[in-house]
Amino acid sequence: MVIHPALIPLLSIFLLAGPTIAAAATTITGVARISDGDTISIEETRIRLNGIDAPETDQVCIDGTGETYACGIAARDALAEFLQGQSITCSGDEIDRYDRRIMTCFVGDTDINAAMVAGGWALAFLRYADIYVGEEQAARARQVGLWSGAFIAPWDWRHRGPQTEILGSVSVPLNAQHHLLPQPVASESPTTGCQIKGNISRDGTRIYHVPGQQDYDNTRISVSNGERWFCTEDEAQAAGWRRARN
Repeated sequence: MVIHPALIPLLSIFLLAGPTIAAAATTITGVARISDGDTISIEETRIRLNGIDAPETDQVCIDGTGETYACGIAARDALAEFLQGQSITCSGDEIDRYDRRIMTCFVGDTDINAAMVAGGWALAFLRYADIYVGEEQAARARQVGLWSGAFIAPWDWRHRGPQTEILGSVSVPLNAQHHLLPQPVASESPTTGCQIKGNISRDGTRIYHVPGQQDYDNTRISVSNGERWFCTEDEAQAAGWRRARN
């Protein structure tokens, strides 16, 4: 197996407990279909990688040269290249509010969750546990992946605003926040070209609209309110959005 240069094989790390619903423990083996850097599916089972948070697919970051790039897509692609279509084994005993199993996954003896953090393409999800803090510290010290430039933590990106903290290398550009908080346009994301609109209704319902649907043209996306763009319907559904009915 050729391992993606941004990822480092690590020892197995055990499961994370989070704000989830108890379910029967289970183990799933198969080839993963990848939605983003921390969400996959094996056959009909949707899986959220345990203890980590990777950039959203519509997220942009700044690289080591000061240029913006679609880091959510880069994280997704790094995971895909790391797995290379191999069969993996996932285990976990929790289900989140989006009906995804929270699992730790392995390819051979390598903890995939840990490798994503060690390679700099995901962060330790400290809101729930600190099991991958060591891997994150090592990635930050080596300035690999996201840490080679500037970025917003995925949990902050989902609710970002004018005061959102910028993370990254020592030399974070002074105008980083301006670049990382772009204004959306009506028909596509200005950074990734994604066209599916993830809208949040007044009652908090998350609905996505695809081009050609009745309300698509009238739907405006406010990223500061947690709304977002998606490249595919799989990505929207994995993030907890449902398709608009018209």
